[in-house]
Amino acid sequence: MDKFSILQKMGAGDFQHLNDSLEAHLKGTEQILINWGSSELLQIAGLFHAAYGTAGFDESMVSLSQRQEIARIIGTDEEALVYLYCSCDRDYVFPQFGKELQIQFKDRFTGSTFKLDNATVKLFCELTVANELELVYGSEEFKLKYGAELFELFQGMDSYLSTEARVAYKSALSNFA
Repeated sequence: MDKFSILQKMGAGDFQHLNDSLEAHLKGTEQILINWGSSELLQIAGLFHAAYGTAGFDESMVSLSQRQEIARIIGTDEEALVYLYCSCDRDYVFPQFGKELQIQFKDRFTGSTFKLDNATVKLFCELTVANELELVYGSEEFKLKYGAELFELFQGMDSYLSTEARVAYKSALSNFA
């Protein structure tokens, strides 16, 4: 049984998402990361990146109280990245990209703030770009509404991104450059 099916058996529901179902979006994000040749850690995090809900998507597939169980299924490092992604206070964190040398992270669940090391920032940025591009690829309306804002965010993240992610966002959002 695949890891996603195990989560569904734990009660992870499938929710409506922007273009389709949340499951389709999660699998699409994972596929983008696979296509970029990303690490298995990033691919798994891509598949589960909204497990606890995000600042942009309130529905959670599983409860925060299930973190240890999720870590046993997908891996400790993978779960830690998924939690980081889900817990991101985007209004606090995103404006720092391209302006600050060290990113100060704010956990929207606990309110705690801490500095992210460069390796973690790279993983977080790669996952962010893959997630948002999956939405851009699936919806012209989303692209038109958020494309300029995303292009600016990704430009700020540029130094943390893989060549593949850089090429992908510049290609997908070229009309906002």
